[in-house]
Amino acid sequence: MKFLTALMSVIATPLSAFNRESLFLDHVRRASDTARQITRMPFISIDLMVSDTVGNHPFYRHVTRRFHQDATRRHGKFPLIRQLEYGVAVSHLRSVPQAYSERVGSTARRNLKKAARLGYRFERIDYNQHLDDITAIHRSSKVRQGRAMPSHFFTERAPAISDPPSTKPTHDYPYFGIFEGGTLVAYASCLIAGELCAIETIYGHDDHQADGVIPLLLVSIADHLIAHHPHVLYYVYDTYFGASDTMRRFKRKFLFHPHRVTWRCVD
Repeated sequence: MKFLTALMSVIATPLSAFNRESLFLDHVRRASDTARQITRMPFISIDLMVSDTVGNHPFYRHVTRRFHQDATRRHGKFPLIRQLEYGVAVSHLRSVPQAYSERVGSTARRNLKKAARLGYRFERIDYNQHLDDITAIHRSSKVRQGRAMPSHFFTERAPAISDPPSTKPTHDYPYFGIFEGGTLVAYASCLIAGELCAIETIYGHDDHQADGVIPLLLVSIADHLIAHHPHVLYYVYDTYFGASDTMRRFKRKFLFHPHRVTWRCVD
């Protein structure tokens, strides 16, 4: 027994060292790739057009200014830069005169075709009319993108919201959904502020993820923005460099690439 223990120790030691070296090299590769992308990423300035909230409900001025404050505050880990300055995942909505669904890559189009073939459909939704379905979506998975979901998802029903309707297309806070029959199986909330549409939340029911409901939702929102919100130039899906390699590939597939951004919020 002692001989076997010693032998296993000898075998395990170089393997463990190899794993550590492999992990280190992976971190170096990822850091090098990130540094290269940072030096090459495009620079854009996004106008939130806060002055155009005059005449709209005060809610829209408030959420626009709050977004600007959050985006421009000092980064928690890197205080020399702003929170949403480097590596913002941005898609240019109007760079070419094509439907967004025609611009995404071939694998993304296959996702869309599968969802369409299975009968899923996209709509702008009244959030409060679908609270039971939203609760079911939240409870369908305890972990998403490697992160545990909030405990209240599993103990409380999704609460109603009280957002006032917008009276101008330049500022809004819409909710969009994907339906299977009469059941909501994925939804997203978005902040529309001037040239920006930012995805604030996005969730899909775990039982329907393989059917392409999230790809259908992302692309359908983009096509909706192009058709109904002419001021929106930039479609934003959080940040790029903080995402896993899998999530980075997913974002690129749907035309979200890292950018350096400055934010304009002038009355």
